[in-house]
Amino acid sequence: MKSWANSGLGRDLHLDLAAPAGGRTSGVRAALVSALRESIRSGRLVAGTTLPPSRALALDLGVARNTVAEAYSELVAEGWLTARQGSGTRVADRAHEPAHRSHTRSSAAPRPAWSLLPGSPDVAEFPRAAWMASARRALTAAPHDAFGPGDPRGRPELRRALAEYLARARGVRTDPERIVVSAGSGHGLWLLARAVRGPVAVEGYGLHFHRELLGDAGAVTVPLHLDARGARPPDETGTRLSAALLTPAHQFPTGGPLHPSRRTAFVEWARTTGGIVIEDDYDGEFRYDRQPVGALQGLAPEQVAYLGTVSKTLSPAIRVGWMVLPEHLIDDVLAVKGVYERWVGATDQLTLADFIERGAFDRHVRRMRTLYRRRRDTLVETLAARAPHVHVTGIAAGLHAVLELPAGTEAATVGRAAALGLAVEGLRTFRHPDGPADRPDGLVVGYSTPSSARFAATLDALCRALPTP
Repeated sequence: MKSWANSGLGRDLHLDLAAPAGGRTSGVRAALVSALRESIRSGRLVAGTTLPPSRALALDLGVARNTVAEAYSELVAEGWLTARQGSGTRVADRAHEPAHRSHTRSSAAPRPAWSLLPGSPDVAEFPRAAWMASARRALTAAPHDAFGPGDPRGRPELRRALAEYLARARGVRTDPERIVVSAGSGHGLWLLARAVRGPVAVEGYGLHFHRELLGDAGAVTVPLHLDARGARPPDETGTRLSAALLTPAHQFPTGGPLHPSRRTAFVEWARTTGGIVIEDDYDGEFRYDRQPVGALQGLAPEQVAYLGTVSKTLSPAIRVGWMVLPEHLIDDVLAVKGVYERWVGATDQLTLADFIERGAFDRHVRRMRTLYRRRRDTLVETLAARAPHVHVTGIAAGLHAVLELPAGTEAATVGRAAALGLAVEGLRTFRHPDGPADRPDGLVVGYSTPSSARFAATLDALCRALPTP
């Protein structure tokens, strides 16, 4: 077998051709026809793929152009290829996917028709035009070093923009030198866990994804009890902890803010024990009923490591987050992250910096805050009319609400929703395995997830899934 790769004119195309007996032209043509047919049959060349011009492929294969043209003509006659003047030679639609792909698809679980899973913004509202304008400006003005090995702290343009924005909008006390860019808040949490080393206290109900990240970083998690004031500080007589992970602006998933007395108590715990409070400010921009709750970091910058991300404000597809670190942790985190930036693309960082500095980020957040407030109000009104026995909590802020259900109905409700094609998660999904099951049955409903066009139908499916009084 000989491997031929078209790297001259036109598109690259890798083919394995059997050497023809005696070098006969008919043998070369037959080998080329066989290789192309097998590439299409196997799915390596999918329907619609444009093949190189016959002259370009002949040049790279070292054969006569007529040989390639005749092979193309034969495959066109058989229906494997199509050829039109001006649009080139393409793989025809008749090319079927291989059997193993078909089997994989048929055995996979069907995608739900509707989703109220928490954790995602309405991705249909992504500000494409404004983002593209920022990307164009950022790339035009980017210095040459932006396209070389990156600084693990992140681009200075983004760190300057974040320092101004976080101080103004979230009450964070920082400067650009204390900010380290990460590939989302989850990546930041993993880096912090590797840097501080040791057991980490987490809220008794919280993201299982975070617990998994901490476990991957080698940290044991210890649940903190939740009550009406939020998480209780760790008992100093118990396990010596390296850090406590909190969502103080809007506890996930129960929805309330951390009481001011508890904020003070956690800061005092960190000062007394030498531990670190890790603040996940995952949706702090979205507060509806009163002024936003400022970041806990503003109380004690040397005791609190602040995590932020654009996954809730813009899109989870933009893998950019940030850490605002106590000064004594910066070198340890950078040592874990590495000598060069391996995680976050410089172009996304530069684009986000421009997006923030031009005011586009603030405008987008204000617009989405209005949209989500209307979604929340519609959810509450719909449930009041169709399921008044279901109590809605945690609605003063954020992108989700908790629906309290009658005792013993959570699992059945989630199953009934799945049967209707609705993806939704039960509250117990988020309970720490070692924490008390002291919360009523409930659903965690992400009302930001559906698009506006599908929101009414999604709420109808939810109401049909809920238990009757």
